[in-house]
Amino acid sequence: MEAHDASTLVEAVFGRIVAGDAPSGRAVVLGLSGLQGSGKSTLAAGLVAHAQRLGWNALAISLDDFYLTRAEREALARDVHPLLITRGVPGTHDLARLIGTLDALEHAGADRPVRVPRFDKGVDDRAPTDRWSVVTHPPRLVILEGWCLGLAPQDDAALHTAVNALERDEDADGRWRRWVNERLADYAAVWRRLDALVVLRAPSWEIIPRWRDDAERPLRQRGEPRAMDHAALSRFLQHYERWSRHALATLGPHADLVVDLDAERGVTALSGDRR
Repeated sequence: MEAHDASTLVEAVFGRIVAGDAPSGRAVVLGLSGLQGSGKSTLAAGLVAHAQRLGWNALAISLDDFYLTRAEREALARDVHPLLITRGVPGTHDLARLIGTLDALEHAGADRPVRVPRFDKGVDDRAPTDRWSVVTHPPRLVILEGWCLGLAPQDDAALHTAVNALERDEDADGRWRRWVNERLADYAAVWRRLDALVVLRAPSWEIIPRWRDDAERPLRQRGEPRAMDHAALSRFLQHYERWSRHALATLGPHADLVVDLDAERGVTALSGDRR
């Protein structure tokens, strides 16, 4: 997200969606949904900083940090489908841990610290617990950001035709995509926890490989063992393509605010405020 857009967008989101909306006795839980590389983390950090300047205790957590461990995904790959070794699609997150964390944050204190997990994408596994965040005060604002927040499953008919080479060659019978689609229904329990949903909407799926590569480049430069080159990243993104296209086509009407982006992640429009 371009710097000259960031402060204006933070103020717009906070003013229209967050401010004054704290339910009595608990935090505002703001969902921030956007495809890979769309600027979710940047916006979440800006919102946290803005809230803190106003005296709010605030934090951002990422759906990515609740990925299953590599060992757990290896078990899914063995028992359900080999494609489930790859993190990211519905069914590869620890939903019980996420819901438990959201519950625990309501009662965080010095005597009840809440440990928020971290996922290390450089090694493709959950980080050691000594790298997790520790929250000791109940927040007034919790931002949950993730690429598929708010998304509902596809209709069965949409699953019949492969959308890319990965599905055609490695999921010819559709077993993987049907399983993932069924798991997406389980995420509704998390979506119901959101007081509001903001969607950062990319101009098209075709821009996502460039945006996602922007995030992968530092991992390659640091020599992280599981950093992806362009070929590996292209294959990785094919795991997401079906539900990413589905998100672009369907999430807008379900959002409290839609932030339309251009190819450089500049903001072109704000719409869909249901308040």
